[in-house]
Amino acid sequence: MRLCIALICVLTLTTCSDNSLNDENCQFLLNITVNEPVNLNFPQFSQLQFPSNPVYIPNVGNGGIIITNTGSGFAAFDAADPNHIFDSCSILTINGLTATCGCDDENEYNLFTGQAVNNGNLQCTLKRYRTELNGNTLVVFN
Repeated sequence: MRLCIALICVLTLTTCSDNSLNDENCQFLLNITVNEPVNLNFPQFSQLQFPSNPVYIPNVGNGGIIITNTGSGFAAFDAADPNHIFDSCSILTINGLTATCGCDDENEYNLFTGQAVNNGNLQCTLKRYRTELNGNTLVVFN
């Protein structure tokens, strides 16, 4: 009986994977502190008061941030492609409700979920930031 218990313990310990390990392919972006207040009353951000209108804010995070009103809240992502070493071509461009990388592979991401759209081989999703709405100010942070 002890042998069976020991065998089960050994099998359990050797077959379980450690989910806390980061995929080495998803470490192209730096962990830069983000704490960006966005006043929704300002004209450049007023479209965030309506669902499905993403806005790009430069000079925050790695490549700027993209914020989208999802209808049930806000989604905020780093605007740098996480599947590339950071370069000028890896900053995403908004195309409706998707964002596209300017590099040769043209990786495309959904701005509601951060998931890759057309390329199932991509291992990294967009780097997500937290959001909190305080009155008319949306705070984007990590």
